[in-house]
Order: sequence, then C-alpha cells, then structure tokens
Amino acid sequence: MANVPIPSHASFFGRLAESITRFSGSTPAFLTATGIVLFWALTGPLFHYSETWQLVINTGTTIVTFLMVFLIQRAQNKDSLVLHLKLNELLAATQGASNRLINAQDFSEEEIRTLHDFYCALAELAKKDSDLGKTHSVEEAEDNQREKFAAQTE
Repeated sequence: MANVPIPSHASFFGRLAESITRFSGSTPAFLTATGIVLFWALTGPLFHYSETWQLVINTGTTIVTFLMVFLIQRAQNKDSLVLHLKLNELLAATQGASNRLINAQDFSEEEIRTLHDFYCALAELAKKDSDLGKTHSVEEAEDNQREKFAAQTE
C-alpha cells in the first residue's frame, strides 16, 4: 500500500489524512516513535526525572493518540464503505441472490433483526435438507419442505 496514488480531486484534508494514515502504519513511523521514546528515556537523568520531563512524554503521547483515533476511524469508515460497495456489486451481479441486502449497512437495527430472523428461519429449514445450497429464500425452503413432506406421506 506504500505506492498507492492519492487522487488529485480529494480535499486537502483528505489528502493530508491519507498521507498521515499511510505513513503512521509504516516502519519508519514506528522507528521514529521508538527513537523519540528512547531519546526521552535517555534524557531522564539529565532532567533528574522531573515532573516536567514526565509531562513532556505524557502530553506528547496523549495528543498523538487523540489525533490517531480520528485517523484510524476515518480509515476504518472508508474500508468499511469500500467493502460494502464490493459486496453490493456481488449481490447485484449474482443471479438468485437477494437484492434486498444491497446497502444493508444502512438498515435500522429493527430491519437488521428482521433479516437476521429471516436467515435464522432459512437456516433451520436448511438443516432439514441434505443439500444446504438448494434454496435461496424462506419461501423456497418452505415449498421445498412441503414437497418433501408430501412425497414422504405418499
């Protein structure tokens, strides 16, 4: 990911955040942070391990941590959105897949619970089949179960 180009149409903040995110996950960034901590530790005797000496590292790490939380969240939001887009493309392109799951990330919690219950019911019906990939909807699974039951009772 080191040579990923940054789109020129992105906002200044977007380009800056991308650059910082990319750098912060690199070996040079880790070595720089390690060097800063080692330098701070080595200067302890020089400053007699004073409260100011401790405050410098505490303040610095707190500020960096605070800012990194937002950069990490931004990167995760982007990754999540891209993953959803890829899944949406697969759903839209796959014949037999339920299009009602496209943009499922935007559903309310109630809608998600309803879909969860739907797939739990489908899974329960599928457990009764020897071929788990045979049905794609609860309705198809119920029809399949009725046909099997009718065939067994004849």
